[in-house]
Amino acid sequence: MQKIRTFLWFEREAEEAANLYVSIFKNSKITSVNRMNETDPPIVVEFELDGQEYVAMNGGPGHPFTDAISLMISTEDQEETDRIWNSLVEGGKPVACGWLCDKFGLSWQVTPVRLMELMSDSNKAKSNAVMQEMMKQIKIEIAPLEEAYANA
Repeated sequence: MQKIRTFLWFEREAEEAANLYVSIFKNSKITSVNRMNETDPPIVVEFELDGQEYVAMNGGPGHPFTDAISLMISTEDQEETDRIWNSLVEGGKPVACGWLCDKFGLSWQVTPVRLMELMSDSNKAKSNAVMQEMMKQIKIEIAPLEEAYANA
């Protein structure tokens, strides 16, 4: 068992959310579903997303997610960025700069590795140009970021 795990409080959608999340990410699975009895919805669902352990609980209303915490996903290329973004935003809402809120209210950042590479360049003019381009985007598009970098 992982020493520190992310614990997510859902009103009543813990199992639905866990099933969606494991369907999106490779090397992911539901590891445990705990119910009071066979006919009740689960109280706790434990799952892994690409080896990272999570716990989801059906805790009832009154504790909605906010964007004060989000899950950041590092993507390898535009294809993976698009696939994950599109899967998570369905039924939810796009926000800005790679952020979205899924249909359960959980905030995600879908962040291409290439964005982080370009933004951490020691040439401040280039990294600032990338930052300015990113600030215009909703879902991150790598090609315009690389263009901004090249033209700075």
